[in-house]
Amino acid sequence: MLHESTPPRPPRPPRPPRTVRRTTADRLRAALGALAGGRGQIRRHAEKAWASITFEGARHTLELDFDGAQAVAAAEHFIAELPEHEFAIPGQIVADATVTRVDHTLLPHPRLALECELLLLEDA
Repeated sequence: MLHESTPPRPPRPPRPPRTVRRTTADRLRAALGALAGGRGQIRRHAEKAWASITFEGARHTLELDFDGAQAVAAAEHFIAELPEHEFAIPGQIVADATVTRVDHTLLPHPRLALECELLLLEDA
């Protein structure tokens, strides 16, 4: 008596890598990095919920460091452009963006540290 064997199963195709979902904070950090020309390093990022009668969102406070002459020049551009910059963050409107503190030193090498605050509102 001949036994029929079942053919082996074909191998499963590899699963696609899981896509990491980017948060609003991730998108904001990326946008600020682009505005800084890739020259600034984000040292700290804090987020605090914010709401009014008609809007809700979050206030983001970030500290950025710029080391070296070219980075300081990029920081000066960042400071000038931030308040009027048109951000493209899905589902969010940047209602306010300000530089709240700047520390600039020249020795032993050019360095600029700044703090900025941005109010992001949920776009309905």
